[in-house]
Amino acid sequence: MIMHTPRERPEPWAAKLQSIRHPWMIPFVAFEHPFEWLTYVLSRWSFLEALEYLGSFSILVAVIFYFSESGDRLKQKHYQAWQVINTAQGKGGSGGRIDALQELNKDGVALVGVDLSSAFLQGASLPGAKLVRANFNAADARNSDFRGANFNAADLRSGNFRNSNLSDSDLSDSDLSEADFCWANLSGADLSGATLDGADLGNADLANVKWQKIKSLKGATLQQVRNAPPDFLEWAGQHGATSERTSSCLR
Repeated sequence: MIMHTPRERPEPWAAKLQSIRHPWMIPFVAFEHPFEWLTYVLSRWSFLEALEYLGSFSILVAVIFYFSESGDRLKQKHYQAWQVINTAQGKGGSGGRIDALQELNKDGVALVGVDLSSAFLQGASLPGAKLVRANFNAADARNSDFRGANFNAADLRSGNFRNSNLSDSDLSDSDLSEADFCWANLSGADLSGATLDGADLGNADLANVKWQKIKSLKGATLQQVRNAPPDFLEWAGQHGATSERTSSCLR
């Protein structure tokens, strides 16, 4: 902010001329002298001081409006993200969906029922995402982060989740048939009521996985699973899973 203070009255030109010691300075002083008078006159003009205060006030008003409209801007951002996701629905490729999903999840927006079938989602980072009843049928979500995500009643059939992190995720009542979980981290995941028929769990980390209420795992491949809970492999073998069939991630 410019400090508005009245200037002292400049010296008359004759007095100014007498104070100049070197003749070569006269043109420079002569050029500056009219501006000294102009500054003096303007410094005593209250209208300019009022304009200065109004300028500061307008900045304050702009800041207030900026913050008051932040909610509308956030809604617009979310609307655009959903538009990207819905426009690409059922299509292959990313179509900008990874960034859109990550933005929505970062803002705490629930992704309940989102249709990501056949989508290319490699490397997506969606920790803690609310993906209840979401459709990941045939989606390619390799190397993704779904730590603590809620996949309750979701469709993950034929999805590719190789090397993905699904630790502490809720996969209860979800359909994981024919899904690929090679080298996936499923530690602490809840598989209560889940269907894993034909799923490939080769080299998957099953530490502390909640398996006791798995609905079905007929034909599931369990070759070289890591950190399997006590009695799990025996129980799985009795219910149609196999450790004999070569996992696709070992071929």
